[in-house]
This record gives sequence, C-alpha cells and structure tokens, in this order.
Amino acid sequence: MKNSKIVLAILVSYLSISCALAQKKSDDLMISDKIQAVIQDNIFKTEGYYNWGASIIKDENGKYHNFYARWKREYRFFGWLTYSEVAHAVSDSPSGPWEYVETVLEGRRNGKWDAITAHNPKIKHFDGKYYLYYISTNMGEKNYTEDDLIEISETGYNHPDWKILRPNQRTGVAVSESLNGPWERMDEPLIEPSGPITTLTVNPAIDKGKDSKYYLIVKGDKPNETKFIRNQAVAIADHPAGPFVIQEKPVIDYLDTEDMSVWYDENRERFYGVFHAHSFIGMITSENGTDWEKAANYKLTEKKILLEDGTYLIPNRMERPFVLQADGEPKVLVVAVKKGDDSYSVYIPLN
Repeated sequence: MKNSKIVLAILVSYLSISCALAQKKSDDLMISDKIQAVIQDNIFKTEGYYNWGASIIKDENGKYHNFYARWKREYRFFGWLTYSEVAHAVSDSPSGPWEYVETVLEGRRNGKWDAITAHNPKIKHFDGKYYLYYISTNMGEKNYTEDDLIEISETGYNHPDWKILRPNQRTGVAVSESLNGPWERMDEPLIEPSGPITTLTVNPAIDKGKDSKYYLIVKGDKPNETKFIRNQAVAIADHPAGPFVIQEKPVIDYLDTEDMSVWYDENRERFYGVFHAHSFIGMITSENGTDWEKAANYKLTEKKILLEDGTYLIPNRMERPFVLQADGEPKVLVVAVKKGDDSYSVYIPLN
C-alpha cells in the first residue's frame, strides 16, 4: 500500500511537470535552415544613392511598404551621418523588386533635435496608427553651413565635428494615419541614455508585448569601458510614443553588437530579436521583454549570402538585419550590404 502511494505521488508529480512544460511555449524558431538563395529581384539598389537597411510592413490591400535609409553617393559613404533620408518604396512581394515612391523624412535643420540626417528607420502599426521610428542628430549650439556638412561627409570619423554629431544622435518617431503620410514628428527625441548605455540612443527596435506594454530596444555605448563597445538596452512604455523608461538590465552586453530588430511571436509567446555582431547575424529571445538570452538558433548566418548560381556574395559589411513575420512565421531576412564603394539592401527569402 505504501509503495502504491509513492508510485502515485511520483506519477502525479510527473504529470504536473509535463503539463507545465506543455503550457510553456518553447523557443523552437529556426531561421538559419529557412534561408534561400538570392536572385536579382532580391537586391535593391538605387542609382546615385547608397541604400542601407530596411523595415517592411504589409498594408490592408496586400501591398508591401519598405522604409529604408539612403543618401547621395556624392557625399560618400560617411554621408549617412549628415545627409541620410528615409525613403519609401513598394512591392507586391516582401522580397522585391521594389519601386521608389517618395522621401518621407530628412534632417529638419533650423535648430531641431533632428536637424541633421534621418537614418535607420523602423515602421510599425500600433492601435490604428503608423509609427516611423528613426535616428537623427544635430550640431548643438555650433553654427555650421552646408559646406561644413559636406566636409564632414568627405572626411568621416576623423573630422573634429564627428565628435559632436555622434554623441548627439537620438531616436525619435513620426506618426501618421496612413503609410503615405503626412508624418508628424515630435519636438523631442524619445529617450535619453541611462542605465546600461551611455552617450547616445540609436537604432530603435520596438514591439508590443502581450501585457499591452511597448518594449523599445536602443543601442548606446557600454559604460565604464576603455574599449569601443556598444550595449543594447530595453525601455518600457504604456504608449508607442513614450514616455519610455530604460531598464537597468542590459539586453546584450557580452559582445559588441548593433542594429537590433525585434518582434513578439504570438505563437511561441515570446520576443525575438536579431542583430549583427560584425562577423555574423545573431538572434536572442525573451519571454517577458526584459530578460534576454541567446535563442536556440543563435547564429542565423555568417557574413555571406548565397546566390542563385550557388556562389556566395562576401560583403565587407553585412548589417541592419530585419525579419518580416507573416502568419506567425518569418518570411524575409533583410540585410544591408557594403561591398567596395557600393551599399544596398538584400531581401533574403525564407522558406
């Protein structure tokens, strides 16, 4: 009789644990084995411009809208910090080909927080409105001319004013009732650096959790570091335009990373985020939006892209990863590529 009770207790305990595990959604998202070869239609170039990264959204009519950064080649590659603009393109397919529609954001000049450049956009639809997140900068109290900005673009990191423009970078948002605008900008940036990041708040990634709160990931510098290392931090708000409060616990501080994109996976009841770590594209996950860990499929791809002829495109830089979800599954992985003195976006189909 005593043995029977022990066996019954063990069985009940086993069933309880099994039920708990069954209720907990697992981290079983695999993207690396879905990656397909790229054809010419999947490569988006614009004559006379550098293209850099993308954020895609599908409208109610089944059309895909692509918001991306671009700047004129005459300003050279470093011109992203002074002359980038956010452009809008459309396609019938999330992997292209894309057709340019219009430029929607530029630096506003005239003493605004976003006076110079508009870069690294993310487009989201929340509560009936469209939110276009972007980064920008300014020269503070210093007077400048267009010739000064051109000189900064041509010189790059070594120009003295780069040390003003870089730390003045912030994340902001423009809001519209329609993907075709008009876009209303805020008078102030969304968030200032604090906690696990310092210097700047850039490269926004945001989504809404099942608790109806908004989780915004931004990049900054890692505090108290002698080396140049960037951290990722998460901030939480009750509204997509804030106010956001940065959490003390970093999202990533164990390696130098950039360019997070994040989404909430309703099927798996967890967040996922993709990023670049210079030599590879990685993925992390979180059940609550604040406690992040390496995903089961942590390394999505090395810095190379499979082409339809079986060869690989090996870029100098491969950054700005973005994953488009549809029907609960990833459909496209977008990356920004720099090869020589050319840069463009590649829309990698996921099967």
